[in-house]
Amino acid sequence: MKRESTIVGQSALISQLKQLALQVAGTDITVLIIGETGSGKDVLARFIHANSLRAERSFIPVNCGAIPSGILESELFGHEKGAFTGAVQSRKGYFESADRGTIFLDEIGEMPLETQVKFLRVIETGEFQRVGSSETIYSDARIIAATNKNMYQAVAEKKFREDLFYRLRSVEIQIPPLRERGKDILLLAETFVHEFEQKHKILFEGFSPDAAEMLIRYPWPGNVRELRNLIESLLVLEKGEYITPEILERHLVQRNRYKSLVHDPVRSEKNELQIIYSSIIQLRQEVSEIRQLLQLLVQTRAVTPLLLPDTSLTAPPFTTASKPSFGKNEDSIRPTETLLSLDDIERKTIADTLDACHGNKRKTALALGITERTLYRKIKAYGLHELPDSIERDS
Repeated sequence: MKRESTIVGQSALISQLKQLALQVAGTDITVLIIGETGSGKDVLARFIHANSLRAERSFIPVNCGAIPSGILESELFGHEKGAFTGAVQSRKGYFESADRGTIFLDEIGEMPLETQVKFLRVIETGEFQRVGSSETIYSDARIIAATNKNMYQAVAEKKFREDLFYRLRSVEIQIPPLRERGKDILLLAETFVHEFEQKHKILFEGFSPDAAEMLIRYPWPGNVRELRNLIESLLVLEKGEYITPEILERHLVQRNRYKSLVHDPVRSEKNELQIIYSSIIQLRQEVSEIRQLLQLLVQTRAVTPLLLPDTSLTAPPFTTASKPSFGKNEDSIRPTETLLSLDDIERKTIADTLDACHGNKRKTALALGITERTLYRKIKAYGLHELPDSIERDS
């Protein structure tokens, strides 16, 4: 039975990815996988191998970026006894070990130019020689390569051979970053939860709906690898407790506090801003924001906030929350005969916004530019839980 379930996800992007991977799996064509660090390039390579005619043979993963350039050739092609200092016996290379199976060359963009020449010959003929030997060896290994680099730029800068690049990308598969996969994030989180529940013998109580929404909207600069590590930390450090937005936010802040933000041309400006906000979110100034709004109310004598369009009420939790706008038409301004206190204005503003949002506290908090936590505290302080029954509960 083909193991399609090894790739977790139901989004359109992942469905297309699976379909393409299954198309190439049944052939021996060379595949180049491109994707950001931590996006699951190794998982896709294993998926292709598991669904190929070579599934019962070896799958040999090689991280070209982790092997020093001086010994990479020996690791790939093997060496003879005495070929260099320390070569006390003959040794097979990865290509020999992968004969009739699959060799996965991760971080192929890190391969030195001198090794690329020999590698090109292996792709074209399957032939190579061990270091220190003149004997030609043949290997029937299916080649899958992967990189997170811009290979066109590497070719232009003469850091990667053009002929090798185009030979590698007989089929090119792009893996989408995690932030573009929507609710697949929750499916992956659930998979990791089951894994770490068994590993650490911890029973997990789950995520609140708002915390689950935060998982979907977080930009995930470290992709699937970052999500996996976060889930393990949450289970172990929180001892399986129910995860609220406050708990999740604290962990995300701690993980990003010392992370340097390196410009990535693949990411949009919006995603870069989201990463920055996730790093400084602990500095949120809830009280000062609402006070500024109230000062504006006093200056304009406007006491009824206008509803924002629905699009502004669905702002991601890691972007600046939208603030209610205040118009100057007859419907939005009601002259007051006496100047109300700041507390009275604040109470009325919150009550009016709650009413306009039909009691939905989440939308109300976004419209006011404050957190739900602050909103609940204000509701309690002003006794707004005693509002008429016509105001609905949260949906």
